[in-house]
Amino acid sequence: MPANEFLLCIDIGGDSIKAAEFSYSPTGDMVLEKFAFSEYGKELNGEEDNFPVFATALSDIVSKSGFSAKKVSITISGQNSYIKFVKVPAMVNDEKKIKQIIEFEAKNAIPFSMDEVVWDSQLISSSDDSGEIEAMFVIVKNEEIDKITRILESLGKEIVLIEVAPTACYNAARANGVGDTDCEMILNIGGRCSTLIFIDNGRFFVRIIPIAGHSVTLQISKEFGISYNEAEELKRRHGFVALGGAYEEPDSEVAATVSKIIRNVMTRLHGEVNRSINVYRSQQKGRKPEKLYLAGGSSVMAYTPRFFAEKLRIPVEYLNPFQNIAIAPALDKESLANLAHMFSETIGLAVRHATACPIEVSLVPESMRKLNDFKLKKPYLYASAASLLLCLLVTLWGFSKQLEIAEYKQKIASSFLTKTNKVVSRLKSAEGDFANAQNEYNAAAQILAKQKIWPMMLNESQKVLPDDMWLTTFTLTSNVPTTNQAPRDEFEGGLFAGMGGGSSTPAVSGSPTELTAAKFEGHALIRDNGINELFTEMLSKSKFFKFNPQTETFTSVIDGTMASSFNVSTFSLTSSLQEAYKRDK
Repeated sequence: MPANEFLLCIDIGGDSIKAAEFSYSPTGDMVLEKFAFSEYGKELNGEEDNFPVFATALSDIVSKSGFSAKKVSITISGQNSYIKFVKVPAMVNDEKKIKQIIEFEAKNAIPFSMDEVVWDSQLISSSDDSGEIEAMFVIVKNEEIDKITRILESLGKEIVLIEVAPTACYNAARANGVGDTDCEMILNIGGRCSTLIFIDNGRFFVRIIPIAGHSVTLQISKEFGISYNEAEELKRRHGFVALGGAYEEPDSEVAATVSKIIRNVMTRLHGEVNRSINVYRSQQKGRKPEKLYLAGGSSVMAYTPRFFAEKLRIPVEYLNPFQNIAIAPALDKESLANLAHMFSETIGLAVRHATACPIEVSLVPESMRKLNDFKLKKPYLYASAASLLLCLLVTLWGFSKQLEIAEYKQKIASSFLTKTNKVVSRLKSAEGDFANAQNEYNAAAQILAKQKIWPMMLNESQKVLPDDMWLTTFTLTSNVPTTNQAPRDEFEGGLFAGMGGGSSTPAVSGSPTELTAAKFEGHALIRDNGINELFTEMLSKSKFFKFNPQTETFTSVIDGTMASSFNVSTFSLTSSLQEAYKRDK
């Protein structure tokens, strides 16, 4: 048999916290299992410094009251929310467009960015004679929700719903038949504010009034010049609404003063109630209220029902939200009866979890809503994961078979690769041998080319000589001197050197590897001075030599013995080569 589901409902008020745990059977029965009530113990003014006090109170009531439910629904006090009613044209049937209109109204109504708040809206009534639909939107700042959710999540709770106290109280009243036929009101006098709710045959209107028990305590503190906590104690000890008129005052002067202070505050509250009734009837076209229900912690001061009955001239009684709620036998019913008027919001949360309600706004942040949706989908995700795992196992088996085939193919490929590598190795070796042979061939070709060059150069050296000149020495060198040295006084080799006795070898061991010039030495028969110019001119036209008269000179020396006996001179000249030639060392 399926187990019961449990839900913890928490109403976070201005000066106290109310909590109730409900069980839901598979057949739909809802039972109140446990309840708890806790006050903060000091005045909270909304400052961040008071957060530890609030956090301690909330943590204690959740963790020390024996609640076992993991899921939690929350209501936030009306003073921390903004509720507004707007009119939407009846011709707008598109829900998305209605949402856009309400969002536009919400943006204009609050001085905050929409990123700083959580909000929701709902249509309240169908079109009236004016052709408009009434809608409501509720706005709460993110920080108000964050500070509550942080505490509850740290206690391991899962938040499933967040709404404001007025809408939860309305749902609880509707569950108990309030306002089914007549227009009836609920005045919830809390610690920090009072909430006036109109229930008119399905219609809903609410007004938050900043006059409540806190206002009474402040007036007592001011009147007697005492601290807030002392004034609160005085209010609880002597607090009742003075009857006024000819009624006899109490014997205690303190009690009489306190009762008058309370009556003054209640009179102010009555004025706001009257103003709200006028607004509801004139602007909302509502009916006249026929009855008032009291709720909230500050409504239990003596003679409060009598005061409002006299002022409003309608029946007044306390709201009992437990009329249609089953209560666990183990609960202390007497203690519950003393606190019943403060638990309407928790009943509204519980009823909403069990069935559809007239007002269903949710202030759960989008991120938390997505997380809750994800948790609801977990069983399906697990089933999907199991199916996926089975598919993966089948796929893995198929891959293992493919792997076996691939390994077999790899062995064949490896054997072929080994053979191929051997062939490649032999090819690389043959390629190396070919490169060596090619280098040897190129070297031999260069030698053969040189064998052609030197005879051609020697022939050219004879060709450029005039008829009356002959060489004794022809030498290739690596540089061209800027000034040719004069020949020796006694020419080496004699008059007929070079006719077989002179040197014409262009290279010796240890000479430079690059030859750029040719040195000519020899004799010339003296006839006239034009033989020198003829020689240099023929050099400059040669295909092997290039004579530059700017840097190279022709040196001629007349030997005394030669000149007197044979009329012969000795010459020396170094000329640049048209192309440099390399030789082996």
